[in-house]
Amino acid sequence: MTSFTLILTGIGSIAVLLLLILKLRLHSFIALLAVAVAVALLTGMPVAKLADAIQGSMGRIMGHIAIIVAFGAMIGRMVDLSGGAATVANALVRRVGSAHVPLALVIAAFGVGIPVFFEVGVIMLMPLVYGMARQTGCVPAVFGIPMAVTMLTVHALLPPHPGAVAVAAALGVGAGHMLLLGLPLAAVATVLTYVLTRPIMAQPLGCAPDIRAVVEEARTPAQGQGAGDDAAGAFTQATVRSPVSVGEILTVIAVPVVLMVAGTLAGELMGSGRLRTVLVFTGIPFVALGLDVLLCAWLLGLRRGMALATVSDVVAAALPGTAIIILITGAGGAFAQVLVGSGVGDALGGLLASTGLPLLVLAFVLTMILRVAQGPTTVALMTTAGILGPMIGRLHLDQTHLALMALAMGAGGMALSHVNDAGFWIVTRLCGVNVREGLRSWSLMTLVASLLVFAGVAALWGVLPASRG
Repeated sequence: MTSFTLILTGIGSIAVLLLLILKLRLHSFIALLAVAVAVALLTGMPVAKLADAIQGSMGRIMGHIAIIVAFGAMIGRMVDLSGGAATVANALVRRVGSAHVPLALVIAAFGVGIPVFFEVGVIMLMPLVYGMARQTGCVPAVFGIPMAVTMLTVHALLPPHPGAVAVAAALGVGAGHMLLLGLPLAAVATVLTYVLTRPIMAQPLGCAPDIRAVVEEARTPAQGQGAGDDAAGAFTQATVRSPVSVGEILTVIAVPVVLMVAGTLAGELMGSGRLRTVLVFTGIPFVALGLDVLLCAWLLGLRRGMALATVSDVVAAALPGTAIIILITGAGGAFAQVLVGSGVGDALGGLLASTGLPLLVLAFVLTMILRVAQGPTTVALMTTAGILGPMIGRLHLDQTHLALMALAMGAGGMALSHVNDAGFWIVTRLCGVNVREGLRSWSLMTLVASLLVFAGVAALWGVLPASRG
């Protein structure tokens, strides 16, 4: 296929997907797989390889997401049934006032998001979001979407997140320069995004029945004793007799963060040895969350006199609700991978590289278009770095301006998360909003954050003229 035909196919596939989901009300999982197969066939993928392409990419995405989502749901259910989320929510309301709770969650998300991958961080903080929804009567999206946008900002801009690391390596810029410039940019953009997007979050947003059930499950201690849920009732009653403290819940949230930070630092700074091996191992996201499940089971359940079988039943009950999130996320990853493998990204890159745009603007625009066309932030960043790397190398920029170039790509990689992005499905499903509401809130907020970051990058570029060799 020609480059023009590939570009049209990519744009058309996204349009058809939105039509199937928004207008025809086809289930997202079925729509994603159907369009992925259609794109593979239209772009000439051999039928013999089609099954492997779809199943293989979906398997890789689900292999990464499934364990994290499952462990996160287990932790979230124990925190919820224990009343821990409500305890933290009450403490936040007392300290900052109910009007400023979303900002407090955004600040918490910024700190947690630096060392923790986007999906992990969102899942870790969702119990607090549900607790705030119970406390205030607002839908979870009011708190969850700004929090998730903050996580995405950090994920796209800063090491040790994979996209930022890959771009830094491709351009030859040190992680220190990326952090020195990226941290203040991300912080300012986060605050401005929160302020400027309040009208977006003031629009009416719904809440899916399954998420509403989770939010309302622990509204009163007795509710945990619903028929057929004796384990949940026993868990709730044990924590009523011995209430959970804010410190215990903060410990549950902090432990995996600390483990992942320690693992990252040990891998980069420590020499070979047993301690380094242990720290790197416990810093693997699914290992850190698995250990946190055990800590949560002991701290909130076993230590309060509950039987292991009761705690096990409570944990197991968290799993059925994760199935749809995992399946839709996997299907979204398969669709994105088919777009990448079809050559849509290369076609767009070649077209834009011939436009004569200033290189900083080109880095931003190309990454943004690849993000919209292909989905994953990391893929868009790596593709742009591969296309523009040789052009940037010929400018002989210093480390500061190479870092700004990388941050411009990061800004583009945040923009307009939508139906071909696994993150879109994680955020919208966990917040309980439908696709239309997700496009009007989450997708629009990611665009605003992206433009704000790029405005900051462009301003610094103008203040600090590039030195060339």
